[in-house]
Amino acid sequence: MSPSLPPPPPPWPVDDVLVIGGGIAAFCAAIAAREAGAGVRLVDAAPAYLRGGNARHSRNLRLAHAEPSRLFPCRYPSDEFEHELCAANDGQGDAALARRLAEGSAGLPGWLAAQGVQFEEPARGTLPWSRRTAFFLGGGKAAINALAARAERLGVTIHQDTEALPIELDGPSPRRIPLHHAGRTLEARARAVCLCCGGYQANPGWLAETWGEAAADLVVRGTPFADGEILRALLAQGAAPAGEPGACHLVAVDARSPVADGGIVTRVDGMPWGLVVDRTARRFHDEGAEISPRRYSAWGRLVARRPEHRAFLILDAEGRAHTTPSIYPPIEADTIAGLAAALGLDPAVLTATFTDFNRAVQRAGTGAECTEGLTPPKSRLARPLTKPPFAAYPMAPGITGTSHGLRVDPRARVLRNDGRACPDLFAAGAIMAPAILGTGYLAGTGLTIGAVFGRIAGAEAAHYVRTGR
Repeated sequence: MSPSLPPPPPPWPVDDVLVIGGGIAAFCAAIAAREAGAGVRLVDAAPAYLRGGNARHSRNLRLAHAEPSRLFPCRYPSDEFEHELCAANDGQGDAALARRLAEGSAGLPGWLAAQGVQFEEPARGTLPWSRRTAFFLGGGKAAINALAARAERLGVTIHQDTEALPIELDGPSPRRIPLHHAGRTLEARARAVCLCCGGYQANPGWLAETWGEAAADLVVRGTPFADGEILRALLAQGAAPAGEPGACHLVAVDARSPVADGGIVTRVDGMPWGLVVDRTARRFHDEGAEISPRRYSAWGRLVARRPEHRAFLILDAEGRAHTTPSIYPPIEADTIAGLAAALGLDPAVLTATFTDFNRAVQRAGTGAECTEGLTPPKSRLARPLTKPPFAAYPMAPGITGTSHGLRVDPRARVLRNDGRACPDLFAAGAIMAPAILGTGYLAGTGLTIGAVFGRIAGAEAAHYVRTGR
């Protein structure tokens, strides 16, 4: 006789606001809705020790500020922030949302501090000073822990390990939201819903529709729970899209990184000080073309297009002295041929690649810092690579997030294809960030979008519950 199953759990009461997600957007939405007087429940697919979404691996927010302060020795006006947003999105973003983001960012330090989040002060000298960004003391994980603790103190009911399943774009009120927890299907009911559940960077099947076989080789830098199934269902039902299908932010990471959740420490740097080759042991791009922070995303996309979607950064002893230490040890050898053997590359081809490069530097002359007669050229920081030991770092494309999501209005309400707003459905964070950034990227903006529009979504959801509009 088979054992009897436990009785199904009793239905949950109807909540004022249900927040789906567990990153900075979700907790800001939950706190804002609760502070506005709403009853709030938050469901997150991640277990408690992995909550936080990509914010767990983040360090800073981009924030406008009209005057110097303890966090910012200089000014960064909101109109300058707005202008940089418009430049980054190449005309694809919503200007009204960009303006609301830039203006709303100015109030974030005080509001977040009131929730218990602490910031690193530049005077301590432990992190690089930035006119545009503020760094969390203890990093993104500390900020998430502070926000979660604040939400619990306010009375937000939090369920970890609880996945929200695809929902209807239009549905009766209160909404019925199917959930999955511990092998069972549950149902939440709420008068308003805030979608803060991210993009689909951890869904290789969806990414493969654009990236083909390369999708299986993309390393997920952040949360493994961003599968985008709710986003996909809403788009199929007529929610207005933003950004482009398959568009994403890629960064070159160490190919030895975990398949997900490795974070910022897996990033590979130092390309301007060495050579980069692919599986054929040949160079394929100018290593000096980009030396600004944009080099990270540039190399992620380049590596994704190479054979087997892998490449190798190779440095000599002098080049290593100029680069940031890695958490992974380099693969070393005293000769280029020996390094090639360790990497599984053709020793003769890699030796020829180095010989041709060093000759091209010498032809350019002392002090030129470029190559002559080499294809592709190296335009900056070119010098002969001759000092052993030689070191290599295997590189893979790491995906941070997708640039395809929901379009929202300035109240964070999800829009339909016909331009109408869903009055009880709100979105914040990565799921709607493409409405502001398009397919572009602006450092420190992801968390800012989550925090600013999380506050907006939560407050507007509470307002809808209270007033019906």
